[in-house]
Amino acid sequence: MSVSLRIFVEPQQGATYDDILVVATATEALGFDGFFRSDHFIGWNGDGHPGPTDAWTTLAGLARDTRRIRLGTLVTSATFRLPGLLSIQAAGVDQMSGGRLELGIGTGWVDVEHTAYGIPFPPLRERFERLEEQLAIITGLWATPPGSTFSYSARHYRLVDSPALTKPVQSGGVPIIVGGVGRNRTPALAARYAAEFNAPLQSIEDTAALYAAARSACERVGRSAPELTLSAAQTICLGKDDATTRRRAEAIGRDPDELRHHGLVGSPAEIVDKIGTLAALGTTRLYLQVLDMSDLDHLADIADTVAPQLSR
Repeated sequence: MSVSLRIFVEPQQGATYDDILVVATATEALGFDGFFRSDHFIGWNGDGHPGPTDAWTTLAGLARDTRRIRLGTLVTSATFRLPGLLSIQAAGVDQMSGGRLELGIGTGWVDVEHTAYGIPFPPLRERFERLEEQLAIITGLWATPPGSTFSYSARHYRLVDSPALTKPVQSGGVPIIVGGVGRNRTPALAARYAAEFNAPLQSIEDTAALYAAARSACERVGRSAPELTLSAAQTICLGKDDATTRRRAEAIGRDPDELRHHGLVGSPAEIVDKIGTLAALGTTRLYLQVLDMSDLDHLADIADTVAPQLSR
């Protein structure tokens, strides 16, 4: 099987830029394909000290402090930023990285982080409307030929004669990732606008169903299904023995048996076997959610014992 591995972290749990950079640097040195971060402002547990870091500020720093790995969000919330501004931010980071950026974007779903920082949090239907308009605007701005202008008018956003600058380095614009657990609207948006569809933190059965929905959505819009990369995100707790597996699970407040249903847990052989099942479904890219950012040995163990078996 051939599955590329990317490291995915949740810095809102409490991490400075320097903490994030240490993990990103290790990710690059150990040969992983990419380093992605969430876009949240409130931690799931604890006090979140020393406070959140902004995803796009972080990515701008990493664009200059790394050299090879792909960088991106999994995922940016459409409620946090206006689409014109986000298109400029992403294009700028793409330039700073030499064309290594990918944009994961979704509706946003954590109401408490919106109220905590004074960010409007509309109902789900409106959030999907805004996400769809944002995707149309961002891709439209990037696709506008130099010297031309871009205009757009819909329910939530209106752009008039935008110069459609700045442009990304990558031909065709920054690759867009759309993912989620919905079986209808999310796959439809991925089929229309995305380079990649992501099944986040799901069981094998639910991942298969989401991939089927994405393939069907491609058929409905006349797009070849193989053109859409299928990826998955899975929490990982690797242990060369049961004690190590349990220690790593307990460090993130999880039970190994519970995690096995929708994560990668156990020995290298167990994890490679499950990745093989995901690959058989069509997964070609896997985001490994590493929740203990202080455990760099975990990354090294994955690189040493799992990664070499995925390129055979």
